[in-house]
Amino acid sequence: MKINKQDEYGIRILLRIARSKSDAGLSIPQLSELEGMSQPYVGKIARMLRIAGFVESTRGQKGGYVLAQDPKEIIIKDVISSLGGNLFTKDFCGQHSGEIKFCTNSVDCSVRSLWTILQYTVDKVLANISLFDLIGNENNAKNKLDEIIATQLNLEVVPS
Repeated sequence: MKINKQDEYGIRILLRIARSKSDAGLSIPQLSELEGMSQPYVGKIARMLRIAGFVESTRGQKGGYVLAQDPKEIIIKDVISSLGGNLFTKDFCGQHSGEIKFCTNSVDCSVRSLWTILQYTVDKVLANISLFDLIGNENNAKNKLDEIIATQLNLEVVPS
């Protein structure tokens, strides 16, 4: 269970677009160069973000991608969900390779409970983080995330 490249790059592309000073937005070649990704991969992710309603595109020589919503309204949990990146889904237990096509612990599984609570906790945190919270520098983002951890989860923030 880990955040995949598509999730990471999707958030990075959204941040790059949100930070852009251009009214025309950023083109696929610009995003590709700025993020060090191939143009086809940027195009794939940008298309997914457009279909999910996070960005809008304009065609033509001066076309590009701009945010379709205010950064405060773009919730990171929704972005990751639209890119397909949940840590644990209910169908996970039915996806086994090997000789048996189902989990031998499908009836009484304490590990499934662990993954379920972990996903719930991650979702709870990500539901409280907007794109706006990440637009600033790393220190500002860390302070916001520390605040969310302290208030939403009632956990002590671990110093970095």
